[in-house]
Amino acid sequence: MSVETHLNGLAESLAGLRAQAPRLIRWGSVLARRLTDGGRLLAAGNGGSAAEAQHLTAELVGRFRDDRQPFSAIALCAESSSVTAIGNDYGYDQVFARQVTAHARPQDVVVLLSTSGRSRNLIEAAKAARLAGAHMWAMTGPAPNPLAEIADEVLALPGDPANVQEAHLVAVHALCAAFEAVLDGRCSYAAALNNVMPTPRGRVGRS
Repeated sequence: MSVETHLNGLAESLAGLRAQAPRLIRWGSVLARRLTDGGRLLAAGNGGSAAEAQHLTAELVGRFRDDRQPFSAIALCAESSSVTAIGNDYGYDQVFARQVTAHARPQDVVVLLSTSGRSRNLIEAAKAARLAGAHMWAMTGPAPNPLAEIADEVLALPGDPANVQEAHLVAVHALCAAFEAVLDGRCSYAAALNNVMPTPRGRVGRS
């Protein structure tokens, strides 16, 4: 695959993300309301998606753009002792589900990232989130897929796994932008939409 082909694929995934910008605005609003009311965000993924789950929680505990109070957010994939102990005792399918059962409460939000939407440990985590009464969002590749079917809401993007994963990072940042815009109350819906996914200045051409 050439660099140009890869970048054209990314453009397609980002176009799919742009079409779902209103969903990210809504998620930012829900997340702001729940976290300021004392809820927490739990996030998980495998491989590169695990890194993006950690990225999301770091932006909430630290900050994205604006200086503000920290919010409770845990990347379940980063809990190495829990992951290895649960994997050893209960099997790898349960490494996130058991943590969700331990931590999740009805006020919480669980975000699960998977380019395939077929990772068994994330599907089990989604089931655990539902049993706990937490709100569960999935970021996946093309739907339909099993994780999308069980999630309360899904951001499903077109493209191959590498491009979907890259677009998920943009989605993480866009969600944080929407979250912080709601916190400081400076944005109308239309302004927040432009803040999250501004109009592109150029496109990657196809040859």
